[in-house]
Amino acid sequence: MTTLLAFLFVLGVLVFVHELGHFLVARWHGVRVVTFSLGFGPKLVKFERGGTEYCVSAIPLGGYVKLAGETVEDSRTGQPDEFLSKSKWVRFQVYIAGPIMNILLAIVVLAGVLSQGADVPLYESSPPVIGSVVPGSPADQVGLQAGDLVVSVNGEPVPTWIDMQIAVLTKANRELPLVVRRDGQTLELRITPEALGRYESGDLGVVAVMRPQIIQVTRGPAERAGFEAGDVLLAVNGVRGLSREQIIEQIQQSAGRPVSFTVEREGRPIELTATPEGPEGAAIIGVSLYDRELRRVDPTIVEAIRMSLEQNWETTILIGQTLRGLFMRETPMAQLMGPVAIADMSGMAAQVGWVAVFNLMAMLSLNLGLLNLMPVPVLDGGHIVILAVEGLARRDFSMRVKERILMAGAALIMLLMVTVIYNDIARLLR
Repeated sequence: MTTLLAFLFVLGVLVFVHELGHFLVARWHGVRVVTFSLGFGPKLVKFERGGTEYCVSAIPLGGYVKLAGETVEDSRTGQPDEFLSKSKWVRFQVYIAGPIMNILLAIVVLAGVLSQGADVPLYESSPPVIGSVVPGSPADQVGLQAGDLVVSVNGEPVPTWIDMQIAVLTKANRELPLVVRRDGQTLELRITPEALGRYESGDLGVVAVMRPQIIQVTRGPAERAGFEAGDVLLAVNGVRGLSREQIIEQIQQSAGRPVSFTVEREGRPIELTATPEGPEGAAIIGVSLYDRELRRVDPTIVEAIRMSLEQNWETTILIGQTLRGLFMRETPMAQLMGPVAIADMSGMAAQVGWVAVFNLMAMLSLNLGLLNLMPVPVLDGGHIVILAVEGLARRDFSMRVKERILMAGAALIMLLMVTVIYNDIARLLR
């Protein structure tokens, strides 16, 4: 039930905002709106106001705004409040208003999410230096080692871990050129990322350098020893490079015996000593330990808007790369997601909390806005292209030509829907 409610909420907001854009601009230019519907099919709830019928329909996978005299098939009287009586410039504004509203929603919602602040893993913005290699992984098979610096993936420079992960994300099961730097030498390798998870994300099998960090200090040995939240653990009893699990094991097995710690605080190493308390094998010093170093980000509203613009632009580039990869057959079709996958993601986000739900909403809203701008007939972008061509040709297409164009676009959209629903069902079966 949580999944269903979260899905209906997220999709409902996205569809409402999109159609609201068409509605407001149409009314602004004096176009009569016949119907404003959330959903398709039989109308469950409806009422009329100001000459417009507002309704909620049975199939919640979209919506529509029906304009008077919108198509050549509609009965037209030539009245100035009919859509096709308006200039191409006005019709362009009506078409583009929906996608723009979705893009603006993505910016506003993500800015709101970012303004809440977050603890961000530090490694994400750090150079992609390999901390460890998963045995048997693609990275292990081509000979990558701890300490290697990944310079580029598929010919694209990857200055940070996030950049590297994005470069690999859509390239599962496809051989890629990889450039790494090891001990001052540059190595050129070829690697095939494996498909990981139900969405078949590309993965090399490498892990960043993780430095465990103390996120909370409670009363006990750690407090008396001078530990503070934010301390990064560098060494335990002189041994460096230990993971969170290895550090916890060292502490648990040292009941009643002093343990020396080297921590980093504000960029300086500090030596501390604490004696774990409790039974052997379950001793503690009174800290909560995270497996990676975090940095706290608490932006102002202005900074959150700037960060939202930057992140949405980066996502736009990624979407463009993904679409290009699909056309070039570089990105697996299996990574396309349909309504079932979106519902699944909505449910998982709802279990995490409202911040995750709105973060998902921002991402989906940007996707919806950009995909609707694609030059595919039936979509807003397709209508805009037709308007542009007609404007350049200084004459309108015939009704027969428009019908064929729209039928081709509808067939393409139907093929896409079949593909994504097949992917969703295949994931469920797996």
